[in-house]
Amino acid sequence: MSCPAATGKGAGAAASPFWDGVRRALPIVLGYVPVAFAFGVLAVKNHIPPSLAIAMSMLIFAGSGQFVLAGLWGAGAGALSVIVAVFVVNLRHLLMSAAIAPHLSSLPRWQRGLFGFEMTDETFGVHITAFQHGWKLATTTLFTCNVTAQLSWIAGTALGAFCGGLITDVKPLGLDYALTAMFLALVVPQCSSRLHLLTGIFAAVLSLGFKMAGMGQWNVVAATIVAATAGTALFLRQERREGRGQDGNAGGAAV
Repeated sequence: MSCPAATGKGAGAAASPFWDGVRRALPIVLGYVPVAFAFGVLAVKNHIPPSLAIAMSMLIFAGSGQFVLAGLWGAGAGALSVIVAVFVVNLRHLLMSAAIAPHLSSLPRWQRGLFGFEMTDETFGVHITAFQHGWKLATTTLFTCNVTAQLSWIAGTALGAFCGGLITDVKPLGLDYALTAMFLALVVPQCSSRLHLLTGIFAAVLSLGFKMAGMGQWNVVAATIVAATAGTALFLRQERREGRGQDGNAGGAAV
């Protein structure tokens, strides 16, 4: 996000690394609690014990993967089907890990492993935006944000699991849109150039097209790979053109 707390500039720069991490997590918390509540309700309705639903949020911590798992559990799917489905849904983490890895190269291996366990779409979006704005890596800020986000997800799951029986349907509450709204809030600050915007639009159109063609859960991963590849090719082509232009100007000046 482009706020001072996220970038480390302005008034946020004077705050402690711990509170910078908490501030960075606040927008995520506002989205996680209602969505995790909806997951807790869904889990109980699909005959998952509340304690197991909470354990899933502690040990798996993958929103879309947990929703898929709960749905397959309720449908009586086998363990292998559940594992494959969750794996496919979370393949996008490979792309996010590749994008953020250069910024974390100075961390010890165990810290990178811990970060990978707690990384979600939302924490990735917040951290990568901060790095792009010149934020200097601070492990306290990094992990405070991640832990705060996960604790809010666990708390929301517990509320839904133990209080979900009081609600027959979560859709009228609009909780199912909370995650979508949060994704939009995280994507917009990253569209800092025309190329970023075009790449994002292209990925969205491709994803919808693949989904309508019957690709299923692979549509997001496939669209991301194709759009990111096209965006990278355009970026490299633009850099080559600018490089040739600068070489031509230098040659003209030398003559």
